[in-house]
Amino acid sequence: MSRRPAAVSALFVLLVVLSGFTASAVALAPGAAAASTSPPVTGSITGPSVVAEDSASELHITGSGGPAVAQNGTFLGTITYYAQAVGPNLTGIDISPSTLNITNNQSSVATLSTGNATETISIDVMISSTYQGENQSTNISFSVTIVEPYVVSATIVNPSNFTVAAFSVYVTLDGNVIGQVNVSSLLAGGSFKVTYKYATLGLSTGDHTFAISLAQEHGLVTFANGETAYTETVYVTGPAPNYTLWYVAGTVAFFGAIFIFVSRVAARRRGTTRR
Repeated sequence: MSRRPAAVSALFVLLVVLSGFTASAVALAPGAAAASTSPPVTGSITGPSVVAEDSASELHITGSGGPAVAQNGTFLGTITYYAQAVGPNLTGIDISPSTLNITNNQSSVATLSTGNATETISIDVMISSTYQGENQSTNISFSVTIVEPYVVSATIVNPSNFTVAAFSVYVTLDGNVIGQVNVSSLLAGGSFKVTYKYATLGLSTGDHTFAISLAQEHGLVTFANGETAYTETVYVTGPAPNYTLWYVAGTVAFFGAIFIFVSRVAARRRGTTRR
């Protein structure tokens, strides 16, 4: 009878030791530690908020955080975006690629193609972070308004007997550059149609001047008679009285053909005369 209390005491001590070991094991479990080291899932979409009908624009999508990324920023798993357009008329609207993996904190580029409907749509994107069977996600969105654009057009002609190398022209509005068009090389007597679509929600009331000008870095060609730019002025009326979505679009066509003056190019190509 005297041995039982000692056995009970020994068993109690053993249970206390085991309980302390179990608590320590739970505290050191890798799953609990891993859950606290994952940063939250975040993402962003950048791109033009106003685009033209029947056009293609770039959207830059980023994503980070979640179980796929360690606390120090190292990528461990996979981050994927899933994108879709939402709007009243999705005819002709496409996002490509609609899903893609994002790597090393670099933005992925998707192309937004539009149809011929003027409207406001939403680009809805889910950013998903996955690693070793664990998944976390977040949803982001970006609003895009599709409008009928101003169309700036001109025909550039090479009337010389020499081929002109490729060059660029700038499109400006009221003295500010709004775009650039790359002109391919022109054979003797060849021509190139310059077309640029300028998407805007509206210009202020009054005169506005569009122009096309040569990129200064080319330095080998000028327009006819030494001109470096051609301009066209348009008058914009005021908004409608109810101030609804307002924009006035049209075609800004430069009168006649714009001729390239290429004597400087010709002079460079004459070379040395043999004797």
